[in-house]
Amino acid sequence: MLILLLLFFFTLSMSILTALIREEKVRGLVVIVGSIVMMVLDVLFCVWAYSNGVGDNKVLTFLPESGVTEKCTYVFMAGELFLFSLITVLSVKHGKYHCILLSAIGTIPVLWLDMTHKAVENLPMLKVDDLTILMFMVVGIVGGLISIYAVGYLHDYHIHHKDVENRSQYFQALLFLFLTAMYGLITSDALSWMFFFWEITSTVSFLLIGYTKKSEAVTNSFRALWMNLLGGCGFMVAILYCALVMRIGSLTELVEAGPAKAGIVIPVVFLSLAAITKSAQMPFSRWLLGAMVAPTPSSALLHSATMVKAGVYLLIRISPLFAGNLGGIMITTIGGFTFFAASLLAISQSDGKKVLAYSTISNLGLITACAGVGQPAATWAAIMLLLFHAVSKSLMFLAVGAVENATGSRDVEDMHGMIVKFPKMAYVMTVGICGMFLAPFGMLVAKWAALKAYIDSNNVMLVMFLVFGSATTMFYWGKWLGKLYAVLHQSERHRDVVHKSEWRVMYCLTALIVSLCALFPMIGTVFVQPVLSQSFGQTVGTIISDNDIRVMLMMLIMIGLMPVLAAFLIRNRKEKMTMAYMAGVNAGDDRHFIDSLGGIRPSYLSNWYMEEWFGEKRILNPSLYLSATAVTVMMIVAVGGAL
Repeated sequence: MLILLLLFFFTLSMSILTALIREEKVRGLVVIVGSIVMMVLDVLFCVWAYSNGVGDNKVLTFLPESGVTEKCTYVFMAGELFLFSLITVLSVKHGKYHCILLSAIGTIPVLWLDMTHKAVENLPMLKVDDLTILMFMVVGIVGGLISIYAVGYLHDYHIHHKDVENRSQYFQALLFLFLTAMYGLITSDALSWMFFFWEITSTVSFLLIGYTKKSEAVTNSFRALWMNLLGGCGFMVAILYCALVMRIGSLTELVEAGPAKAGIVIPVVFLSLAAITKSAQMPFSRWLLGAMVAPTPSSALLHSATMVKAGVYLLIRISPLFAGNLGGIMITTIGGFTFFAASLLAISQSDGKKVLAYSTISNLGLITACAGVGQPAATWAAIMLLLFHAVSKSLMFLAVGAVENATGSRDVEDMHGMIVKFPKMAYVMTVGICGMFLAPFGMLVAKWAALKAYIDSNNVMLVMFLVFGSATTMFYWGKWLGKLYAVLHQSERHRDVVHKSEWRVMYCLTALIVSLCALFPMIGTVFVQPVLSQSFGQTVGTIISDNDIRVMLMMLIMIGLMPVLAAFLIRNRKEKMTMAYMAGVNAGDDRHFIDSLGGIRPSYLSNWYMEEWFGEKRILNPSLYLSATAVTVMMIVAVGGAL
């Protein structure tokens, strides 16, 4: 485990070192080199784990000596007190006293459990298995690339936002601290250790969202804080019940207890509450939408590789416990509904980051629903969705951030003709968009597996959510993709002002998407299926069969043949290209027309966003109220039935 400790403390030291370096160029170099070293250590750790048998269904556990465990417990207690004090000071400063109350409710009982030695002892504190390795690749590789991207982005960001205090060193330090916390969270098996890192991610995300210190940023950051602190309270209840009633102290022991164990639904429901708040499921989705006010690297990190993935990671871990109980029904209902409702809301948005935010919430809903089914095939789909979503969505966020810095706008409508204006950016965004919904990219493959799992589980409601949610997903991604290639007359290529470091990161993520697409059968068989065997305690066969792959290849071939067929059908036609009719005489550039009075009027071709049907004012609040009622009722019924 030496290399794991080296990786953990190196990332933590990078956070401290970055915070101390004031010179921008020196700090940028340190961040780039440090990120590369972190990614190398990350890969070396994964190689080490596999060389020690993880790839052969072996689980590596780490039980430190009692003295070391006791010292770590004291360190974590001090850390929890520091987080509580920080939240208290900032909450008093801004008059958000409810955050103090929620923080106290979540922190004090766990501290009492540690101080009174009522926690379960002599249990594995750290655990490394196939799922840990997959999460390490997501957190380390994607998180490291985002940290490198932030160097050039923040330089341009503060040139365009002179009203925002330049605190780049603080921002970059928080990025590394976030990655450190995620490393700790995904390797922790002890519930109390996981809770500590869980709370760090909540606090750091709060600090990142409030980076600009503007009133909107402060409001949104505290919304994110109280919602995640509420989830932390749920985590706390699960820890107390497991320790005091069930004498269980680790996640592995909890899963091994099985869904039939008496009272198991209580910790499952409260851990699920923590997970859906962290993963921004309805009715807790608004904190993730508010996170858009922060600079793009933090949005990419929160939406793709770290914060929201912590929630679905926990759900995947406890997925076997959802089979046949109200906890599973609650998670599948909320996840499926969030997938459908958020995809409808995305249709009505033209702000690029807002489309990505609703898309993130939607896709997380699908992952949540898959985990809640409690069957190997659905959990396989959840893991595959997690992997492909992390890479594709991080690429899209970084691309939108680069476009905003270059053009001053992140509106999808202002991205028309990108293929002419910024061809490289258009190609990168095309791969990112296709990765989210087209064959043979992994998101569609995973949705295919999810659909099979839903049908096999006889869950008609989930099938309906998936079918209609996927249709609306295709609609808003198709609009965006079409806008990139909608070229008007006299469109000119713009000067590329995106930093080379930003391009390198986006190229790496683009290559990752293509690689994942090509290797998905191997990833599913070699990496994901062992996770299912370990979690469900049974040998899990092939989820995506050869017949499924053949059908997907046929779909891909058909997509490729469509333009060829179109060209063949019109090859002998002699047609005259004319200017578009514009309810008046075209002025010659397809952008202006001469009206009946002889005046020149501008014309603009826009997508249809259906705000009158799917706008936020129309369906957001009803969706939040409906999901809040469903969560409350199902939690009361589940816990009441268990007691």
